[in-house]
Formats: sequence, C-alpha cells, structure tokens
Amino acid sequence: MGYSDSHAAIVILNWNGLHFLEQFLPSVVTNSSGCEVIVADNASTDGSIAYLQANFPQVRIIQHISNLGFCEGYNMALAQVQAKYYVLLNSDVHVPANWTIPILELMESDESIAVCQPKILDQKHPGLFEYAGAGGGFLDALGYPYCRGRLFESIEEDLGQYNDVQEIFWATGACMFVRATAYHALGGLEPAFFAHMEEIDFCWRAKNAGYKVMYNGHSQVYHVGGGTLHKSNPRKTYLNFRNGLALLYKNLPAHELISTVLIRVLLDWVAALRMVVAGQTKDAQAVLEAHADLLRNNGYWRKRRKEQKQKGKFPDLRGVFKGSIVWEYFVKQKRKVQAL
Repeated sequence: MGYSDSHAAIVILNWNGLHFLEQFLPSVVTNSSGCEVIVADNASTDGSIAYLQANFPQVRIIQHISNLGFCEGYNMALAQVQAKYYVLLNSDVHVPANWTIPILELMESDESIAVCQPKILDQKHPGLFEYAGAGGGFLDALGYPYCRGRLFESIEEDLGQYNDVQEIFWATGACMFVRATAYHALGGLEPAFFAHMEEIDFCWRAKNAGYKVMYNGHSQVYHVGGGTLHKSNPRKTYLNFRNGLALLYKNLPAHELISTVLIRVLLDWVAALRMVVAGQTKDAQAVLEAHADLLRNNGYWRKRRKEQKQKGKFPDLRGVFKGSIVWEYFVKQKRKVQAL
C-alpha cells in the first residue's frame, strides 16, 4: 500500500540531540518512504539546526523559541502539521526499511484505532526488548505500568513471543503512531506532565473516548533509551512519581480514586525508604517533592479531571491486569508477563 506525504508525518522532537540526529536520522529519512519527516526543535544550542539545514534539506524544521518539554513541544509542533497520521518518534531510534507499513495498514483497516506502536527492541542489544515500550504497554490494578517483555528491571529476550497484533493499554511515546483527528479531539498530550507517562495518560483518555490502542509486532524499531534523562537522574524520578499519581487522579472513576491513590502514596513512601537504604537520598527527596508538587497544584489537577471523562470500572478496560505487579514481582518473584 502506498502513502502520500500528507498521509503520515514522522515528527522527531529534538533538544540538544545532535549526536542522535547524526546517528539515527539517516535511517528514518532512507527507510520511511511516503512519509514526511519533520524535526521539531526545543531551542537546541548544540548546532542541531545548522546540521539539519546542511545535511537534510528535505527534512522540515519546526523551531520552538524555548524548551517546551516533550508534551507541549509535540502539541505546538503537531498544530502545524497536516497529516492523517502522526508518528511521534524519539531521536534515538533506528528504523529498518518499510517499518511504517504494517502499522499504517492496520490503522487504515479500523478507524476506531487511535494509537499503535511497533515492537521496541534495544538498539545496543538487538536481541532484547527495550525498557520503554517493549511488546506493548499495560497497567495493573493500582495503575503501575509495565510492558510485555519488561517487568520493572527484568527484560526479556526477543524470541518471537510477541510477534502478534494485540490491543494494549498504552503505547510508548518513543515510537507512537496516532490518528491526527483523535490527537486533536483529545487535546493532545497533557502539558503539565512535561515528560514521562504522558503517553499513558493520552492512551487512557483515548480508551475512555471509545478508541482502541494497539500493538503490531510485525514492525520493529531499535531504541537507545534514556537519551534525554537517564534513569538514574533524580529529575526522572520526580517526573515519574508525580505524573504517576496525576495520571490516576485525572483518569480513575470516582469510586476507585481515593482507595487507589492512598495505596499508591503508601507504596511511594516505601519506595522512598528503599532509596534511602540504598543511598539514593536525592531520589528519595524527589519522591517527596513529587507529592508536594501535586498538593501545591491541586487546583489545576482538579480542573483537568473535570474536563475529561472517567468511564466505567478501570479494571474492566482492555489492557488492565486485575492484580498487583508489585506483589507478583517482589513477593512472588515472577519475572515475565506470561507468568502473571
């Protein structure tokens, strides 16, 4: 199936990622036939723009005047892109030939599909799944995210076990295909998240609006991961814990909200205590700062909750594991999704 330039636009958000553009943009330009390639730049100071202008005149550049973060960076960029499908692609992703075709064909076959992701493998270790997305994203009953191919720090080898097409709960923002009409109807990514878990929030809102979120393992890409914020960075800890609770506050039905959030707060404190014992005091402090930030900005989050729909019972949504992955992983020592 062929696609015109206006059919799919691959949009790479860049912030001082010249080294990634040099390494990975050639594969995107060469292997994405029929798609427009766009770099949206968050006011980089490392020569990224000059490099693009000199080496990739066919790539459209959208320049932001400041670092808007992942969420608003994409919202502002995609407001300027005319296409049927957007492909949100991290700058540290290698793509093989014809990688877009299986996913675009799937989305063309079913208009209820708002979001889809390919298989995400580790660029440095191609036989392993990559942390951010792996074989498709899910949530447990307490709202903890996990992926087929990745439970906490346990990463599976790719043996073809997820070479399927399946409805999931969330697709990774590292490589996320989105129907443009759905993106704008849902209001794009949550700007206050800045970065991290914004794709889960978006997919949850899509599900509440009646859309499907899909995984297509017949396409695969190779992701470096941690390109902007390494997992050891306390800023990443802060964003993950703050956004993890905000995600629940925005999207959980009223009858499940208080009990679920209280349990998550207690588990956050347990996590912070473990960080202190491990000598990660800055990370533990980041957890407390995340909670304080939510309390300070409670008015904003209440407003955002009222603006969107919370639908039915959360555990009944497709892609939700009705148990606790914390219990399954840390107590029962289960290391693979198939064992849940």
